[in-house]
Amino acid sequence: MILRPLPALCVALVLLAASAALPAQSVAHAADAAPTGSVHTEQVDLAYYTFGARGTALPIIAVNGGPGLTHAYMTMNDFWLRVAEHRLVVFYDQRGTGASKRLAPGASQTMDAEVADLEALRAHLGFDRFALLGDSFGGWIAMAYATAHPEHVAKLILSDSPGATWKTTAHVLDQVFPDIENASDAAQKQLGPDSEAAARLFMHDHFMMMFYSDAHRDAYMAKAGDLGYEPAVGRALGDSIGGLDFTAALPKFNFPTLVLNGRFDMNVAPKTAWDLAHAIPGAKLVLFEQSGHFPSYEEPEKYRAVLEDFLNAP
Repeated sequence: MILRPLPALCVALVLLAASAALPAQSVAHAADAAPTGSVHTEQVDLAYYTFGARGTALPIIAVNGGPGLTHAYMTMNDFWLRVAEHRLVVFYDQRGTGASKRLAPGASQTMDAEVADLEALRAHLGFDRFALLGDSFGGWIAMAYATAHPEHVAKLILSDSPGATWKTTAHVLDQVFPDIENASDAAQKQLGPDSEAAARLFMHDHFMMMFYSDAHRDAYMAKAGDLGYEPAVGRALGDSIGGLDFTAALPKFNFPTLVLNGRFDMNVAPKTAWDLAHAIPGAKLVLFEQSGHFPSYEEPEKYRAVLEDFLNAP
């Protein structure tokens, strides 16, 4: 996810030796899985989740959006379990969320901290080079990591990701869903605009605008529950990255890059993906014609085919 602006930016938006022994997971939905392990650093213990087994196929680390959400919103169907039939897939809960809430006093909530956490996870798993997927706000984390550690990125996937800056991210929810936005704003005011209840209501209402299909939306929301949103984490990270700008970094990306976007994503409209793909040398752009912000949920077969073709290409 990547959410509406706060005063600074946004309310909350978005593999060898060690990995050889990682156990495979087999559950109805990846969201139901318990953490596979934990990475201890000075500031946080990061919980991570593995699906599939390490083999010859390029492994993938998927970075969820938010900020302030766990990885679980990405795993409300069996999509990633199917991808994991042929490769190791790794998720993790970002600092302060989900099973990664064990933080040192004064632990920072910045993009540099997010990059350091992802690098700690990579090192723990023993991945020399891997495929990095950033979903929604996770696309910014992926871009920041790829800028800092390009030597470890074999391939990059940006899925419904923000653009190079917040200003270049096409965000049109208020123009398409003024009725939902106004009703949600009024309800939040009644709860107290700075309350956790208001923040959680906002997140629920925000997700209600993320889908192309009403049927897909209803099925997703019935399983999603409260989404595990941590408002304080979202605000802290959102407030720290108002000046984020990857404009100069993108032309230097020299690894294969795939840019994906739902055609009817009003949260991050396709113009953002178009601009990203044309800023990164050789990047491939694919739009999903019957999807909003979650094409892996609304068009999983096409999304999987596109992703696997990209990952398996020389």
